[in-house]
Amino acid sequence: MKKLTKQQIEELNLLANLPDDEIDTSDIPEQTNWDNAVIGKFYSKNQQAIRIDNEILTWFKNKGGRDYQHMINKALFDYVQQHNHA
Repeated sequence: MKKLTKQQIEELNLLANLPDDEIDTSDIPEQTNWDNAVIGKFYSKNQQAIRIDNEILTWFKNKGGRDYQHMINKALFDYVQQHNHA
């Protein structure tokens, strides 16, 4: 993996410090209701390496803390479910 430039690091720090109300979610609906989320629903895990944009990963880490990977998996699952029924 390439090292980030000073400019990239500065940009990521600015993005990481953005308040939630300044994050533009107009291109994707923000998941705000996690009431029906089920922890541990998917037991068959397959560890893979995928590339995720830094700003996306930062957003999930800021929202989910240590549970960010589960949130990413749930978001991907929801996306697949929506597009399978379309």
